[in-house]
Amino acid sequence: MTSTEVTTGSEDSGPSGYAAARLRLLQEETRSGPPRRAALARLTDEWLNGLFTAAAEEAGVRGAALVAVGGYGRGELSPRSDLDLLLLHDGTADAGAVATLADRIWYPVWDLGLALDHSVRTPGEARRTAGEDLKVQLGLLDARPVAGDLGLVAGLRTAILADWRNQAPKRLPALDDLCRERADRMGELQFLLEPDLKEARGGLRDATALRAVAASWVADAPREGLAEARRTLLDARDALHLTTGRATDRLALQEQDQVAGALGLLDSDALLRQVYEAARTISYATDVTWREVNRVLRSRSARPRLRAILGGGSKAAPERTPLAEGVVEADGEVVLARTARPERDPVLTLRAAAAAAEAGLPLSRHLVRHLSTAAQPLPVPWPAQAREELVTLLGAGESTVGVWEALEAEGIITRLLPDWERVHCRPQRNPVHTWTVDRHLVETAVRASHLTRRVGRPDLLLIAALLHDIGKGWPGDHSVAGEVIARDMAARIGFDKQDVGVVATLVRHHLLLIETATRRDLDDPATVRSVATAVGSASTLELLHALTEADALATGPAAWSSWRASLVTDLVKRVAALLAGEEPPAPEPLAPSAEQERLAVEALRTGEPVLSLHTRAEPASEAGEPEPVGVELLIALPDRPGVLPAAAGVLALHRLTVRAADLRAVELPTEMGESAGLLVLSWRVAAEYGSLPQAARLRADLVRALDGSLDIRSRLAEREAAYPRRRGVKAPPPRVTVAAAGSRLATVIEVRAQDAPGLLHRIGRALERSAVRVRSAHVSTLGANAVDAFYVTDRDDEPLSPGRAAEVAAEVERELG
Repeated sequence: MTSTEVTTGSEDSGPSGYAAARLRLLQEETRSGPPRRAALARLTDEWLNGLFTAAAEEAGVRGAALVAVGGYGRGELSPRSDLDLLLLHDGTADAGAVATLADRIWYPVWDLGLALDHSVRTPGEARRTAGEDLKVQLGLLDARPVAGDLGLVAGLRTAILADWRNQAPKRLPALDDLCRERADRMGELQFLLEPDLKEARGGLRDATALRAVAASWVADAPREGLAEARRTLLDARDALHLTTGRATDRLALQEQDQVAGALGLLDSDALLRQVYEAARTISYATDVTWREVNRVLRSRSARPRLRAILGGGSKAAPERTPLAEGVVEADGEVVLARTARPERDPVLTLRAAAAAAEAGLPLSRHLVRHLSTAAQPLPVPWPAQAREELVTLLGAGESTVGVWEALEAEGIITRLLPDWERVHCRPQRNPVHTWTVDRHLVETAVRASHLTRRVGRPDLLLIAALLHDIGKGWPGDHSVAGEVIARDMAARIGFDKQDVGVVATLVRHHLLLIETATRRDLDDPATVRSVATAVGSASTLELLHALTEADALATGPAAWSSWRASLVTDLVKRVAALLAGEEPPAPEPLAPSAEQERLAVEALRTGEPVLSLHTRAEPASEAGEPEPVGVELLIALPDRPGVLPAAAGVLALHRLTVRAADLRAVELPTEMGESAGLLVLSWRVAAEYGSLPQAARLRADLVRALDGSLDIRSRLAEREAAYPRRRGVKAPPPRVTVAAAGSRLATVIEVRAQDAPGLLHRIGRALERSAVRVRSAHVSTLGANAVDAFYVTDRDDEPLSPGRAAEVAAEVERELG
């Protein structure tokens, strides 16, 4: 038996000595990253070597070795990593003696509380198991001797590598399928707010898979930045293990600031950006590598047939199909034509990208690498051809994403558009958002490409889509900052002064339509006039309408619905009419719908609240996907104080979440020929869980809440105490403001807060205490955020003075704080 050469010095090699040395190593602030992981692996090797040597002698076992596999085999031990160990023996020893040897190694490891993944096999058994289980085979590719017979381990390694290379045509497609299934299940690391550093796509598992592909000799991954990306993820995992004291790979929100501090980073955003950058590098390398694997395997399978057809050893060159000047397709990728001269053709990069996107083909990695170093920079402003190629690239639809990512991977995008660096891999903390800022911008352009037939200037729509959030990452309002940046970028791209102004306006006001439509009274002429003033022209309004939809669709499923679309369309029609010279009509009492009128008449007759609760299917979205079924609750009752907090409180008690709400005062004629004031509340609600309550129960509780016999505040407090909400990331404090020039008929109070049961009840209670009348309320929920607007007047139906309005806003904020 031959042992690995180790030196333990004076350190006690027993469990307590190893545990103490391990603890000291992990507490050393001066050593981290690869040096600490390697030192931890060496320390563990020394301890296990001592265990194995003593145990083998006592058990009388020869021809055996202890083998590290997986991450331990690579010498990458994180603080809470499993120990992946194989006890390898040649089969000559008695089974009982081998079992005794194993127990005397495994039990000390377990006694220290270390996680252990272990097995006992002969070389033949190890090969057979690897042939049946792909994950075992992948682990054995990193096999490394810790103690015992080195020759036995070397023989196994040689055999496993030979098997892996011989079985590559079958094994590599299986590994590809395994990676894809995991990606579908775990998501993409570079876009997740709480990513799994190991299992998500672009994580450590994928980096290990790339090593396995390289070991097959079929293809090799792009090496540029890959080692640094792996180190970044491993360092983050180390800090996560030390911060939590657990063997976890999930970077939870509540731990990100601590992990960032442990890594010497400014904050959690800096941490996520660094992690995203690493994941993007690994994801791009993964895409390129598997494309090459599939190309090589296709070529190998076709070669015997080609030889039979062509005879002898003739080798057919791949067919090259022209796509654009200097750009051809070869073997399923876009490459440069033999006559292309990137050093003399500064537009070639964008021309190749546009051609690839239009053809739905990937850019060859070698082409992108070559262009990143050889292509001449574009003059500023860009020539018209370069601008047209960029617009073509953005208008190609879904295939734009892969091409754009290839250009970003080699730094080409930031050289073309230097301001892009600010949004590159920038996280978005709002859970409504699916993507990082840069990917969201590209996704918005993709969505906009489907709307270009609706506008007269599709080029301006696509450029505005690409730039609309470019101000994120700068201080202040991102729309205001983005207007300045977009103006510079549009001029750089080569647009004339007038077009630059349109792009800047679109970026500055890209949230105007959706915010106005969901938070303002569209029957108020001031609402329509303010939008018309900001937009300025019918053509810009047309572009802004399409940009609004593209932005919302690219944000996430919570940001767009047929209801939001109908509100925006209604607003656009009113603004278009005003821009065409039609003055908005003076506000009149709202004419109720047939259902509302029926309820209002009944409420007028009885003097009591009348309710209607029913479901209705939303019309299909433009993408052809059916919208979720909506639940509509209509309430009509005589106008009186306290309606809003009472109704909202009853809904909260019945665990109905308010998705949207509209409260309006209407007038109906009485039998005496006079008019009576009524309140009509239209609610869009969803059951928090379970089925919907009966309308009769809602009505009974509403009557009790209005007459004071139902103490909603106490009931909600009791429920909150009995079922406290789980801890999570701390939400920002609520913000209550008075909208400037929101309406000439009322004062608009805006509330932005974390959505929670009873939120609307508390707002209504604060408004009631402030002795104001709520003329209308416009409530919407985006993910975990409530964004509400309340049109309020004094008791004489006049807008509030600035000082009085500020007092009301402060009162609401105190209530929510």
